[in-house]
Amino acid sequence: MRMAAPLSPPRVLLLAVHFATKSDIDSLGALVTHHPDVLRPELILRVLLTCLPETLPSSEYVGLVERIETGALYSEPDLSTQYDPSSVQDITDGEATKKTRRLRLLPLAWERSPAAALQDPASLFLIHRAHRVDQEAGLLTQLPDLIVPFLQHAPCIRTWMVSALLPLLRRNFEYYPDEPITETLESFERLDSKTAVATLLSRTGTREEDLPHVGRDLRGLIGPWLYNEARWEDGAGTHSHADSSEAGQKSCPAWEHVLEWLTTQASLSWKVAVKAFDQWDGPTDADLGDYGSEWFDDEEQGLLERRFARAALASAYSITDTSVDALSGVNSIITKIMSLLDQDPCPTLQVASSLLSPFTEAESENLLSAKSASLMRNDLLEDSNYLTTPNPTSTQLLHVLTLSAYILTKAGSPCSVRRAGELAFLQDEREQKAEALRLIRSFSASGPKNDDKYWIRARNELLWLRDWGAEEAFGSADAPNRGIFGQLKKDFLEVECLKAFLTNTRYSLARSIYEDSPDLPLAEQVLKDTVVIAAMEAYDNASNPHRGRGGLLKCDDIVHAFPKAFAETRPEAKRIEALLKATHALSEYRLVLKKGEPFTPVVLRVHTDPFSIIGKVLEQNPKSYTNVQDLVTIGSNMVDAGLLTRKKAGQSSKESQPVADQHVIAKRRITAMCVDAALTEDDFETAYSYVMNRVASDGNTQLPDEYSWKAALQAGKYRRTGRTLKPTHIGTASGNLDVRHLEQRIDCLATAVRIAPPATLQDILNAFRKCEEELNAAIKTEEVQEAAWDDRGDVQAMPGAFSSVVPPGVNRHPTRSSRHVEESPMSLFDLSRASMARAQQNLSALSSLQRSGVERAGGDAEGSMDEADGQPRVRKRDQFREAAVGTLASGVGWLIGAQPADRGQERG
Repeated sequence: MRMAAPLSPPRVLLLAVHFATKSDIDSLGALVTHHPDVLRPELILRVLLTCLPETLPSSEYVGLVERIETGALYSEPDLSTQYDPSSVQDITDGEATKKTRRLRLLPLAWERSPAAALQDPASLFLIHRAHRVDQEAGLLTQLPDLIVPFLQHAPCIRTWMVSALLPLLRRNFEYYPDEPITETLESFERLDSKTAVATLLSRTGTREEDLPHVGRDLRGLIGPWLYNEARWEDGAGTHSHADSSEAGQKSCPAWEHVLEWLTTQASLSWKVAVKAFDQWDGPTDADLGDYGSEWFDDEEQGLLERRFARAALASAYSITDTSVDALSGVNSIITKIMSLLDQDPCPTLQVASSLLSPFTEAESENLLSAKSASLMRNDLLEDSNYLTTPNPTSTQLLHVLTLSAYILTKAGSPCSVRRAGELAFLQDEREQKAEALRLIRSFSASGPKNDDKYWIRARNELLWLRDWGAEEAFGSADAPNRGIFGQLKKDFLEVECLKAFLTNTRYSLARSIYEDSPDLPLAEQVLKDTVVIAAMEAYDNASNPHRGRGGLLKCDDIVHAFPKAFAETRPEAKRIEALLKATHALSEYRLVLKKGEPFTPVVLRVHTDPFSIIGKVLEQNPKSYTNVQDLVTIGSNMVDAGLLTRKKAGQSSKESQPVADQHVIAKRRITAMCVDAALTEDDFETAYSYVMNRVASDGNTQLPDEYSWKAALQAGKYRRTGRTLKPTHIGTASGNLDVRHLEQRIDCLATAVRIAPPATLQDILNAFRKCEEELNAAIKTEEVQEAAWDDRGDVQAMPGAFSSVVPPGVNRHPTRSSRHVEESPMSLFDLSRASMARAQQNLSALSSLQRSGVERAGGDAEGSMDEADGQPRVRKRDQFREAAVGTLASGVGWLIGAQPADRGQERG
């Protein structure tokens, strides 16, 4: 219904408020057309902003706003439209004036209004209305219907739509609707740049399934968000990186926060950083949807791209993961940087590791220094950091460091780019050596043992890591060595590589490189020493002492793999061969040195007293003493292997014994061990045989002997028991086993006195005296038994026998035992007195003893008369006694002048 009378301005304003509150857009528009002088554009926009319900769909009133913005509502009014003024008819003008004064219409501008929109009421209304709709009703998704029709109205509307509304709308309703951020549109605009970046990217890459969308988030959230003048500062502003701009030059702190987020992600989650650079091309790669296009000027774009390239290099250095995938990701970042810098792309790490191209640019740029190690960790985004300055040298250096880390990681020795940089920049020899040894061990642990191509490539990679191919590039061994192993000598790496070849049974390959090659990498002596070390390492790691199995077989193969360096006549080859023989011979016996631990070859090589192992063999293997010759051979091989030549602390090389003397000592000691073992097992006959045939026949009197005389003495002290093994063959010896045993003991004691030191003779003589007394007693017992037997034979009744009565004066036993013809043994006093008489005959007596020492005791020949000269044969006991007398006489010089008594005449 049309009003009959015109309305006053206060009543018009109250009616406009009423229509806006009731969402009567048509009546409001009709009211404006009839009262354009009262409801000016700014006033009607304030009414809409204040009174129009926020829940009203934007499509209901955007047409009115468009007519207001274009002025069509004022320039072309449609007076045919009707409105109902009844709501203000009953109000007087005075009341209407009072009510209008109480109206609190919101201003179009607010505290943080865009500067470009301050003179544009429509732009201010649209942005402010969007804030209220989101804040009061939370209808963020309806705002594009409000804003899009006005994108061409003013640049500030498009900028605000792209940089504020679009990122928040995408973040909450398109990308991650399940986890929206709690910020309203207005509060989001109030956030500082660092917080805004963290908020927009709070879900980016947090889950594995989100990784393919990292580039989308940066392109669709950060890219549009940057197109806002509020993100920039002029040269007088505060910059987030030192020396980033000169006076009067712009800077973009918001962009710096984005780059910081990227480098932080590189250190926390390398996959996010790699995906970011793979999927996103930087500041110009922005997804503005269907909302038109935005761009930076040349200066701004150049700055952003340079900083983006620096951040890419910084992120590559920040990745600390040591996996092959992480290093491949770093290389993809380098490839991206090279493409941005219009450089030739670098090859993949797989291709680069096969090419091993030389790198020499760093030498001229002086990049390889201790300062670089600090810059690699600190101030990565600063313009003063030359490692992250985007240029060909820095990208090539990063690539070669990545390739170095890749070679180590692929082989099984994990290494990051930063770790490779520390090795190259600090040039710490100790660290480099530890890393090189770890790499070589990894080659051995993870590589195929039967693939020569693998080991050739491994050696090439090891040598390349030393100088990054500088020797090949310069064509000289004097080229600067600035690789991650630059402080290590080439010979050291070659030696370790040779050890790896031998450890992994690559004998033919090792021979072809280190012995048959025209340009020998190692000197001959170095080669020999290395091969010996490798052979001994295989020997030490062996668990089976059998020569045809395991480590001993490998040891043998290693030595024989180099026929030129290790001919059979070479001392090194002889020593190793002797060691293998000795070890293999021990494998024939049961041998446990510690409880529950069987014998292993390394024990023999490191044992301080290897002969004691033979003693263990004799203890643990019954009857093993019968293999005396085999055991002596083992000892001889121990000597030839050099097991006895290890110097003791403080011992000089001049004090070590000659090998020939060591052989004699080995034979004596092992024979003595066998004698002791035989006595332990009550096999006196074998012990006696060893004493008489091996100990007594030793003609070396110049070399002191501390083993043989003890063995002979122990044999001489042995007493026959019921467990003693009986002799299997008596021969011409006495049939009385007790007498025979005592005579054998005397033979052993005679041998002991001949070779024993003078200080020990008294103990041996005491043993001899007791043994001789026992022998005399046994002989008397035997004589009594013989006489009793004869008596029984005489009284027996025999056919044709004479009377048993013996005439007076007739000796019934005209013959005595052959032993009775000989003189009775001398007492100890007589022995001492005779020592004075035999002092001058000491040497002749000893020589006589030596000639007769090998004769067996007992027998029919003992006590018989020499048919040639008619004199009785001198018994071995007498020879021993004369020798002992002569020896004792040497200790009583004050009696030497006494006239000797002719014992031979006394016997006559």
